[in-house]
Amino acid sequence: MITCVGAGPGHLDFLTRGGAQRIADADVVAGFTYVVDLVRPLIRPDATVITMGYRDQTEKLEETAALHHAGKSCAVVFMGDIHFSGFQFLERVEKACGHRVETFPGISSAQVLASRTRVCFDETTFVTFHRRGDLTPFKTHLVHALQDGRNAIVIPRPWDFMPKDVAAYLIAHRIRPEQPVEVWEHLTSVDAQWTGTLGNLTADFSDISIMLIRTMTPFATGLEGEQF
Repeated sequence: MITCVGAGPGHLDFLTRGGAQRIADADVVAGFTYVVDLVRPLIRPDATVITMGYRDQTEKLEETAALHHAGKSCAVVFMGDIHFSGFQFLERVEKACGHRVETFPGISSAQVLASRTRVCFDETTFVTFHRRGDLTPFKTHLVHALQDGRNAIVIPRPWDFMPKDVAAYLIAHRIRPEQPVEVWEHLTSVDAQWTGTLGNLTADFSDISIMLIRTMTPFATGLEGEQF
C-alpha cells in the first residue's frame, strides 16, 4: 500500500492524528527533504527513509514505487494539504506507481492564515502559483476574484512570481494600488507579518511566504462613514 499524506504547514501540532498514524506505521517514508525532516520524530527506527529534491524526484519516486510493489507499506509526505499545492507532485507519484494511490488530506497554510487573519473562506478565493507551467490562467483568475470584491489568499511561486511580482502584476491589470495586503512567513512558528498595500509591496520575502489580499471595504480603506 502507498499513501500520500498531507503533513501540515510546518509544525507537528498541525498534523492530523490519522496522518501521523500512517507515517508511524509505514515501512517506507518518502518526500522532499524538508518535509521528511518535519515528520522524522514519527518515523519508525527501522523504516526506510527516501528524501528527494526537485532534480532527483523522478528517480526517488521510482525507488519508492519499487518498494511499494515489493509489498512495503509506503507513506509519501507532502507539505500542507495534498490538494492545495501538491497536486502535480501527486501526479508524479501515481505515474511512478502506475496506478492511483490513496491520499490522506492535511491542513494547509491557507487554512492557518484564514484563522490568523479572521477571514471566511466563503468570501475568499484561494490561488496557488506554486506549480510548474504557465501561470496565466491562475493570474487571470486572481484578477477576476479581486474585481468581484473577494479576499484572496495567494501562495507565490519561488522565485519568479514572489509577493512583489504578484503586486506589480495586479496593479498592471487595473487592481487598485491601495488594495490592502499582508504577507506572512513561517505561519506556524513565528508571527512574521508585513502589512501594507499593493502599491508599496516591494520587499523581498522567503520561499515560505503566503499573501492575504483583503477586499476593499470601507473599514479597510479608512472610509468608515461612506456608503457604497
